[in-house]
Amino acid sequence: MQQNSFFNYNGTIFKANEKVIDVNDRSYRYGDGCFETMKLINGKIILQNYHVERLTTSLQKLQFIKIDFFSTQKFIDSIIQLAEKNYHNELARIRITVSRGNAALYDEIMQIPNYLIQTFALNNSITELNENGMCIGFYDAAEKPCDMFSNLKTNNYLPYTLAALWAKQNKLNDVLLCNSKGNICDASIANIFIIKNKIIKTPALTEGCIAGTMRKYLLNCFKEKNILYEETVLTKNDVLTADEVFLTNAIQGIKWVQQCENISYKNLATKFLYNNFIKPLFC
Repeated sequence: MQQNSFFNYNGTIFKANEKVIDVNDRSYRYGDGCFETMKLINGKIILQNYHVERLTTSLQKLQFIKIDFFSTQKFIDSIIQLAEKNYHNELARIRITVSRGNAALYDEIMQIPNYLIQTFALNNSITELNENGMCIGFYDAAEKPCDMFSNLKTNNYLPYTLAALWAKQNKLNDVLLCNSKGNICDASIANIFIIKNKIIKTPALTEGCIAGTMRKYLLNCFKEKNILYEETVLTKNDVLTADEVFLTNAIQGIKWVQQCENISYKNLATKFLYNNFIKPLFC
């Protein structure tokens, strides 16, 4: 699989082994910034408008100076051109990392965002519904707050990083995190949905989950097709008593969960959702 040989930093192409981030960068020091992960198929960014909208919202909430570059075709073209240069234009994961630059905590700072574009080749299996269901659990060592920054993909990603590490140590595919109220928030790399009594449920944004682009896309599909759904409060008991559970993100689309702790789930409705909403998106 072709690895990324080049990256784009503030509009300049560098080789993968070149160093461009300063030791005083606030993203490294404080996690001051955000990131966006996109999927590119045959030179096209999937859910492009959703990603641009979320990135713009993130920059506004993090008080970067207003800049229209990230919503321009020039920005999109720079992503596609980098993917082509890395031979990733057929199927790739794109990561955009934004930071505030160099300064100590109370120093005068420039609010113009610095950006880094990277591309990573993906295996074709990533576009398919997983045949073997995921095994997940609950991660209780960290609690996500429910504030105005909770829905953002910030560079301060510690709860999710440690949750993913714990999942790997315990031979799980992913784990669910709770918020400060003890309710289910999301998974380490995905949003969570459950199906109970033919109603699809997912934590509301007020519960502190990441505002996932695939989550938003599916909710819009449900609304358009009059599929019953709720953005609500989910508890651990809701997960353990669900008929089906699935996870979503921009890269994997939808992945069905076969087991949580000692509870097993079906995947009939999940297959329907994949075939009708995800598969056409990735074709």
